[in-house]
Amino acid sequence: MSDDTALPPAAFAKDDRGDDRAFYASARLVTHVDDDAIAALTRLYRDRLPVGARVLDLMSSWVSHLPDDRRYAEVVGHGMNADELAANPRLDRWFVQDLNTDPALPLDTRAFDAALCCVGVQYLQQPYDVFAEVRRVLAPGAPFIVSYSNRCFATKAVAVWRSLDMNGQASLIGHYLAHAGFGEMEARLLADGARGDPLIAVVARA
Repeated sequence: MSDDTALPPAAFAKDDRGDDRAFYASARLVTHVDDDAIAALTRLYRDRLPVGARVLDLMSSWVSHLPDDRRYAEVVGHGMNADELAANPRLDRWFVQDLNTDPALPLDTRAFDAALCCVGVQYLQQPYDVFAEVRRVLAPGAPFIVSYSNRCFATKAVAVWRSLDMNGQASLIGHYLAHAGFGEMEARLLADGARGDPLIAVVARA
């Protein structure tokens, strides 16, 4: 898969072509991976996010998985459900936006020191544009941490995601990142799934 060659539109088709805003209209105050996977992700965040950082929590929900013992200058959340975002105690401010219809982030250039996307990348139908926007709003050298499991709303996941195993999905995320100009990419196995949910994080720098 070439870094500079975009996948065809059919790669981002979904089985459920209904309005995503309607699908996410009801709040889902549940966790999408188990406690061990969440703890592993929190450890990664503790290690990789600078204390006092300005953090963008992309495709967020009612919980951000940030370590309780760390404080950040600002955490800005994005999601699809206002009730979920309002219930997230780590968010200083938040906004609702359907990135599949409008991938342009209403945020200033170089406004953040880190960006996160937890178990949401599989739903993006314009990932190249979204990742380019994330790079725009990040300060040079800032990390972007994209984590995923094997759990998802399958009818809302894009075709190319559903066609790959978890290693292939890591490569796909790497392709998105490289296409957007990110560097220093690495994939980390956070939970192997032997006793619960698997979790992989792909980390890159702007």
